Amino acid sequence: MTIDNRIQVVLIDDDPHLRQALSQTLDLAGLKILPLAEAKGLAGQLERDWPGVVVSDIRMPGMDGLELLTELHAQDPELPVLLITGHGDVPLAVQAMRAGAYDFLEKPFASDALLDSVRRALDLRRLVLDNRSLRLALSDRNELSTRLVGQSAPMLRLREQIGALAATKADVLILGETGAGKEVVARALHDLSSRRNGPFVAINAGALAESVVESELFGHEPGAFTGAQKRRIGKFEFASGGTVFLDEIESMSLDVQVKLLRLLQERVVERLGGNQLIPLDIRIIAATKEDLRQSADQGRFRADLYYRLNVAPLRIPPLRERGEDALMLFQHFADEASARHGLPPHELQPGQRALLLRHTWPGNVRELQNAAERFALGLELALDNSAPDGSVGTPVEVVSGGLSEQVENFEKSLIAAELARSHNSVRSLAEALGIPRKTLHDKLRKHGLNFADHHPSDEID
Repeated sequence: MTIDNRIQVVLIDDDPHLRQALSQTLDLAGLKILPLAEAKGLAGQLERDWPGVVVSDIRMPGMDGLELLTELHAQDPELPVLLITGHGDVPLAVQAMRAGAYDFLEKPFASDALLDSVRRALDLRRLVLDNRSLRLALSDRNELSTRLVGQSAPMLRLREQIGALAATKADVLILGETGAGKEVVARALHDLSSRRNGPFVAINAGALAESVVESELFGHEPGAFTGAQKRRIGKFEFASGGTVFLDEIESMSLDVQVKLLRLLQERVVERLGGNQLIPLDIRIIAATKEDLRQSADQGRFRADLYYRLNVAPLRIPPLRERGEDALMLFQHFADEASARHGLPPHELQPGQRALLLRHTWPGNVRELQNAAERFALGLELALDNSAPDGSVGTPVEVVSGGLSEQVENFEKSLIAAELARSHNSVRSLAEALGIPRKTLHDKLRKHGLNFADHHPSDEID
């Protein structure tokens, strides 16, 4: 059992009369107290950031006050502990203060002395926890900046949302294209939450065979189906105390969606072939690359499950919406790869930077990371210029070299990018590039590019 954070003072004394008198003094002062007759087991009931103070007699049967002080400070050295004794033992007082006691009171003491010491200890505790919270917030912000690299407005907003949601118990729905970093966001939510010491269980729903998905997720009892010879603990049950990340949730069958909805609503799981309802302490983070609302309208996803999941949605912006974040990310991944392979780091040249900024990154961060790995290895890079809708343009080569070579490559990439936009005539393509049609034809031939869909009426004169 954990002691309620509303308790401000835990008072421990084996003398019932003194315990009652001190309790009345603290209670009349408006403090919420918890009186106890013994110290044993107290440390296990206090969370590290419990906002109160402990007042304890020193000489008690079983665990004494000094032993309690040592045990409490092993868990949180900044927890104020006030020790009291009726023996006036100066060496004992010195020992207690050296051990880290906040204050030492000798019986008999005035009520005002106790109240003054307790109030000062509570003020100190509030200051300690405020500073601890500030340090944690700064640490979390730095950790998020390291995990989710970028300074674009969409990324700043995403990091702010993650920081706000991580501290809550809410289930989260992550929306993002393939390769955008959905699992990275899910892990950040887990690691910055109070569940960070619990398991993080990642499940790709699209990779589970239909025949085993229920057993994998919910577990089964012996004899539940042919081949089920022993009990299996499912992923949800295994993750109790932590977080479950369900990727590609749109690929779940409607039957499994029904069971997932029940689990979300009741926080219990029933193994296949079993009758026992097993309570769960888990947070669900689901992710999808599809519009679940549209899938629900089309009958491919349960509407009630969609609304249950969509309480706290997080949208990950695709890389094409993040501007110069692409350059920052590319250099970050390239430097990591160089260090991993024991190679000297390479700096992006101006022409390469321009090409990377123009690329549409259909594979998002995953594609960029692979490109950065090749760059770090000194290999020639060919960026797939496929559009997000699947249409394919001309690959863009990212090469190093002199100014003339870089300018030529940039010109080629610029024309190739406009070709990929499906201009329906030479005239419209030339206008988009701001050059005469004859010049356009010359440059198409020069760079080996083709315009297969132009009309005869658009031929040059």
